[in-house]
Amino acid sequence: MIGDTVHIIMPVKDSIVTAEESIRAVVESGYTLTVYDDYSSAENAARLDALSDELGIEVIHLSERVSHPSPNYRWVLIDAQRECIEKGTHLLIIESDVIINAATIDTLLRGIKPKTGMIASVTTDEQGTINFPYEYARWIHTDGVCHKRLSFCCTLLTNEFLRAYDFEQLDPEKNWYDVHISHMAVKMGFTNILLISNPVLHRPHSSRPWKQLKYTNPLLYYWRKLTQRKDKI
Repeated sequence: MIGDTVHIIMPVKDSIVTAEESIRAVVESGYTLTVYDDYSSAENAARLDALSDELGIEVIHLSERVSHPSPNYRWVLIDAQRECIEKGTHLLIIESDVIINAATIDTLLRGIKPKTGMIASVTTDEQGTINFPYEYARWIHTDGVCHKRLSFCCTLLTNEFLRAYDFEQLDPEKNWYDVHISHMAVKMGFTNILLISNPVLHRPHSSRPWKQLKYTNPLLYYWRKLTQRKDKI
């Protein structure tokens, strides 16, 4: 079974309505997943537990395992990498503001080529227009090699790459690692692929609404980023 070759994870931080829609889309496509609850509210954590009982997904509450405040993406990546290496699977990250289609996961798996490091679905809005973080791909009309950075919105990291680059090396002072990891894949001789033909719906920053300031009030966004040391990439 093709699903046996991939370990699917979803980091969640509140935004429970969007997260639930994202979770159900994965399960409805015939897969299960591991949800990492990164210090959601007690009410939302309880809702994730209810979804676990209903859908058979695994929910890991980071508040029970990590003392570091959210975001804890580094811990999640290290834990998921360990699992994938032990089981010999690829790692697929689907973020909680992304809604996949029925064929999304199978298409990603079939798209893996020799020496692939990462393979990602392009993101779009409700109207089907390519949106953040892949605006540069609006002029790309065919699938292919992408040497620009890939986001973790809906991205598969191959087992070969996971075995080559130890996530313990990730800078603990950072918050997000998609730029660094995608650059490292290319630096290490792997190929990153962006699938234009396999779009997913993306509602950017649903779990961290303050980041919407990037579009509505960029001065305030960058002031908060600098003074409060937020959003470190």
